[in-house]
Amino acid sequence: MGRERTGRQERGQAGYGAPGVREDRGPVRYGPPAPAPGLPVLPELAEVLATAAGSGVPEPAGGSAALRDAARAYWDRRGLHGGSEHVAAAPGTSSLLLALIAAHGGDVLMPRPCPAAWIPQARLLGRPAYHVPTPAECGGVPDPYALLETVRRVRAEGGRPRLLLISVVDDPTATVAPPELVREACEAAVAEGLHIVSDETWRDTLHRPHDTVLLSPAEMCPDDVTVISDLSGALTPSAWPVAVARFPDTGRAAVRHARTLDILTALGAFVAGPVAAAAAHALREPDAVTERARRAAAMQARVAAAAHRAVLASGALARPPQAGRHLYADLGPLRSRLAARGVTDSLELEEYLTERLGTPVPGGHRFGDELGALRVRLGTGPLLGSTPRQQMESLTAAEPLELPHVVAALNNFRAALDELR
Repeated sequence: MGRERTGRQERGQAGYGAPGVREDRGPVRYGPPAPAPGLPVLPELAEVLATAAGSGVPEPAGGSAALRDAARAYWDRRGLHGGSEHVAAAPGTSSLLLALIAAHGGDVLMPRPCPAAWIPQARLLGRPAYHVPTPAECGGVPDPYALLETVRRVRAEGGRPRLLLISVVDDPTATVAPPELVREACEAAVAEGLHIVSDETWRDTLHRPHDTVLLSPAEMCPDDVTVISDLSGALTPSAWPVAVARFPDTGRAAVRHARTLDILTALGAFVAGPVAAAAAHALREPDAVTERARRAAAMQARVAAAAHRAVLASGALARPPQAGRHLYADLGPLRSRLAARGVTDSLELEEYLTERLGTPVPGGHRFGDELGALRVRLGTGPLLGSTPRQQMESLTAAEPLELPHVVAALNNFRAALDELR
């Protein structure tokens, strides 16, 4: 349960200049995007964006009052109350997280595995970053005892752990952390003087929302948690980058909020005006937006369950997906068959499955896992169809798994895995 530092000295953390890893290997150089929805843009949002496209007025740093108030109301409906003066917006999670890490200072801790966007931000700032193991039942939140041990060891070696990144609804594992684990991990972090950044991008993609208990860390530690959310998780298209952050209502958080705005300004990280208008509309959650999110989550639940069954049938392992549009598979049990095909690490597995499936299949090294672990994130968006018409049929069908194009895509998915049995 010792500390595990991310860095270029680890061959498993493929990136620019990583020793022993060709820079041209893999379909992405530094980190893959979030799992694609595989659905057309909601017409209502497209109309809002098009209407706003005629305005040449730029958004201010941190977002306009309209965007920030819409985000405030969005969180208020989820039990996280506060004023819009404690909200900041940026063009996507990467720039927002970069500004937050820079504003807080110190070393960064994060679970292993973790979202691909997290590691590059700490590296770009030259910040020491340490991975903490997660429990067997879920990803996104570190094991509390491993967290305490990691903090102790980092401090013993002269480090300054200041920030813990977690995702209660997780990418890449597609799991939801149990409330008791969230509470124990947050209490441990706060007791050690860590500030928590809770990435809740996927909270509105629960496959079974009425059967899943979701607890935000900000509900239990309101003075010690900053919440961030990329709206592409459930509300807006990924091609329209916008993310929002909710800061605590404390004097210390006000200083960090101001510092975050300074950094976003220095980066030129402003939300595009038309995108801000569409994002504010989505955050107000009109019927069309909520209905699209509900239908998409229900459909992804069925498709992801079918993909999960295919993974298990091949002899590989994966936790049952509970949210999002992906699952995280461990092909370690198929190591000998993969080795016969020249696949011995997650980089080679990424290349092999990407070519075989015809869609990006990022390896576990992109998410902080060891290079030798044969893990991949499998997106379910490509299973919904290759054209807008097919995708809409998948969204609206009573039995999407019976649609010919979904059947064909799942058959190809199963075949790629069955070849390794």
